[in-house]
Amino acid sequence: MKKVLLSLALQAQMIIASAVSTVVTSPDKNLEVTVGDTDGNVTYSVKYGGKQMLEDSPLGFTSNIGDFSRGMKIENSEQSTVEEYYTLNRSKVENVHYLANVLKCKLVNERKQSITVVFCVSNNDIAFRYEVPRQNRGETGAIRIMKECTGFDFPSHTTTFLTPQSHAMIGWKRSKPSYEETYKYDAPMTEKSGYGHGYTFPCLFKVGNDGWVLVSETGVDSKYCGCRLSDMTGDGLYTVEFPMPEENNGNGTVEPAFRLPGVTSWRTITVGNSLKPIVETTAAWNTVKPLYEPACDYQFGKSTWSWIVWQDASMNWKDQTEYIDLANKLGYKYILIDAGWDEQIGYEKMEELVKYAKSKNVDVFLWFSSSGYWNDIVQSPVDKMDSPIERKAVMKWMHKIGVKGIKVDFWGGDKQETMRMYEAVLSDANDNEIMVIFHGCTLPRGWERMYPNYVGSEAVLASENLIFGQGAADREAMDTATHPFIRNAVGCMEWGGSFLNRRLGRGNMRGTRRATTDCHELAQAVLFQNPIQNFALTPENMKPVAEGGAPEVSIEFMKMVPTTWNKTTFIDGYPGKFCVLARQHGDDIYIAGNNAEEATEKILDLSDVVTKGAEATLWSDDAQGEPQKTTVKIKNPAKFKINMAKNGGFVLVIRGE
Repeated sequence: MKKVLLSLALQAQMIIASAVSTVVTSPDKNLEVTVGDTDGNVTYSVKYGGKQMLEDSPLGFTSNIGDFSRGMKIENSEQSTVEEYYTLNRSKVENVHYLANVLKCKLVNERKQSITVVFCVSNNDIAFRYEVPRQNRGETGAIRIMKECTGFDFPSHTTTFLTPQSHAMIGWKRSKPSYEETYKYDAPMTEKSGYGHGYTFPCLFKVGNDGWVLVSETGVDSKYCGCRLSDMTGDGLYTVEFPMPEENNGNGTVEPAFRLPGVTSWRTITVGNSLKPIVETTAAWNTVKPLYEPACDYQFGKSTWSWIVWQDASMNWKDQTEYIDLANKLGYKYILIDAGWDEQIGYEKMEELVKYAKSKNVDVFLWFSSSGYWNDIVQSPVDKMDSPIERKAVMKWMHKIGVKGIKVDFWGGDKQETMRMYEAVLSDANDNEIMVIFHGCTLPRGWERMYPNYVGSEAVLASENLIFGQGAADREAMDTATHPFIRNAVGCMEWGGSFLNRRLGRGNMRGTRRATTDCHELAQAVLFQNPIQNFALTPENMKPVAEGGAPEVSIEFMKMVPTTWNKTTFIDGYPGKFCVLARQHGDDIYIAGNNAEEATEKILDLSDVVTKGAEATLWSDDAQGEPQKTTVKIKNPAKFKINMAKNGGFVLVIRGE
């Protein structure tokens, strides 16, 4: 009997020894991460409010210096707390108080090589990454990560809101992938991505009735590559994937490499029992730091942009001066002069055009192609941004004549080599007091905080597609009700919309038909966040309504709406159906909503942002879908009623004291 008991005791000890776990919780105790090792596999799991949001999910990676994915065990762990106050001047929130509990687990493989996985757990956000020390004395001082085994294993009742990664070297002039695919809503996890390459970040998941999870990454700079999620493997498991070999015309390696000691980029997970933490998350910026000082006090604001409606033919002196005059009339700070300016206006005449713009209190952004050797792009200027010598020269010229920003287009890849070029463009631009917009590009990953002259990125199927096809125009309201929950939740989004033309072509007489109301377009200016908004207004919008111009109340709003915000509050909504947000600018509160469903009356709880008896100005759709401006008194903020037209919207503005 004693031998039997001894045997059982030894078995119990062996089980305990082979299944070690440690738990870290958020400061409010609602979010819980458990890291454990069983039979050589290290995993983590996530609960929120006691409900399982992620099941045991794999950790680790393989590399050229060792396998850190199998035969691993937790050697030790330690916990601490991090608290930081920081500011953002170009995002959805200005002042951030970041408080998180930190778990560091040292993991050791069978060769006694070690890495540390670090988890930072705040009330709704998780960020984790791997820290890699230099291994035994005499071994290499650098590492090449061959494959990340990091995964996210969702419960079987989860549905998805995802957009696929496209094939490489397809699309316009072989410039994809460029994060410009459509979303599917509430799709089962068993559904494949379409292209077979998984999904671009960020990725939104609905865990039945238990809550929501947003997965993304941050802190990607020249020392790592951009990643994505695989198609689902097994029962609910998605893993981190590196770029495809074909990206950027095959240039650059797929696997990232860095000096030791070194770190990987951060994986982020935002969790909540509603969509509020998803929309309001600051996970993209909490764990990153500024990489250099701003060369000047960069100024943000609104911009006119001829190309979005008047297209390539407008890149001439006459049309650009007309758009400069439009910016002046609207009180806008900038004009974006798009592709072809070097050939249709020229460098010498551009110096004169910049002077003319300055005489109208307008500053200039200029378009550039990222390069030519990894795509077939012919729009010029080309071969400026990819060459350090050419890039520095043209930036020095722009600084001399007073150009304030650039838009760099057609990137087509996520390899480390490409991330290195993003960083080089930003750094050289800052040396010349120039801001940077990226287009046809990857997702920004914490860049608003990392790079002080970074302005925004497209990385979405943006407004230009409304021009290219009626299908996209018909889907616009659905897109507006999608991106605040997913793409725009993790970074600035260079959408470039808010059309007031009824027909999306020059003269307002031909082209695709806008399917949305004016008030939807006004709401979009608030719902979509980017510190410099290149709005799609045209000179014809300034004409009287009888001559095809836009209603005066619409122009009035587009003159006053800001582009930077102190705070963002989620009010109500569901991805692809409708969205209502409140954003604060100074003491003023803008509450905006749109509706992609049938006409309906919404009852909104505004009590978090509006006091009883507050007087507000309301832009809303009338019975014919035309914009109207009225003054309303909010008697009961918890039950504010608003009629929402199909493809319509509203904006409620409460002025501060």
